[in-house]
Amino acid sequence: MRRLTALLLLSAAPLLAAPANPPLGLQLESFKIKLAADVPAGLDLVRADGFTLVETAGTYSLTAPQFRQQLDARGLRAVSAHFSYESLDTNLAQVMADARALGSANVVVPGIPHQGVFTAEVARRAAAAFNAWGRTLRDHGLRLLYHPHGGEFEPLPGGGTGFEVLMARTDPRLVFFEMDVFWVAYAGQDPVAVLAKYPGRWRMFHLKDLRKGAATGIFTGHAPIGDFVPIGTGQVDWPAVLAAGRRAGIEYSFIEDESSNPEANVPPSVRYLESVRP
Repeated sequence: MRRLTALLLLSAAPLLAAPANPPLGLQLESFKIKLAADVPAGLDLVRADGFTLVETAGTYSLTAPQFRQQLDARGLRAVSAHFSYESLDTNLAQVMADARALGSANVVVPGIPHQGVFTAEVARRAAAAFNAWGRTLRDHGLRLLYHPHGGEFEPLPGGGTGFEVLMARTDPRLVFFEMDVFWVAYAGQDPVAVLAKYPGRWRMFHLKDLRKGAATGIFTGHAPIGDFVPIGTGQVDWPAVLAAGRRAGIEYSFIEDESSNPEANVPPSVRYLESVRP
């Protein structure tokens, strides 16, 4: 009997040990039009949709402390914040102060300035900057992440991609990454394979779906607005992506809706994600 019990426990162990999907939040850029017009009303909408975690992308004419007050009043917590490459380059101290004021330990850079192809030289320069900024942020209790937008995956004439250069040249102790599943898929990459190739480097998701039949292999970082569809209705294999994210160590997932009607599309995206269980 004891041997049978032990075997049953062993057979159940993988199920018992399966990690849960990471906490789900909203990238506030989803409601940028509403927030730009009326911050309190925009944040009320976020809370009404059931979110308590958010990622910021600017503070809509408010200071970071003022925006934090608006978040706190609604029981919203900013666990991540986007800041431009230029802002880190010109005033890293202010970025750190704003991140702390917002309550975010995560500083995410959403793009690297460049013209045309995302070259190996662009990637090398950015990697050096990221390592320096990442060390300073870590020393002050913060963490640096980069959010690719697709151009990083464009094949280079000499082989490889700028993204591979970024990964190879950034210190894995100092620089992490936020995967936007839409932009990875739009660039013709398999999000599951990209997650598996770089274990431990991906810590956050942007979740949005790509219309079935939409073209891929595009590196511009721009897509027709009709290609953004509610999560679960497009071509992304979400159960596989979410499972790969759990294995890769994703800590937070943020819905980011760039469609023409985010207020209508966010709720069904939430319902779909809640239906995808580990």
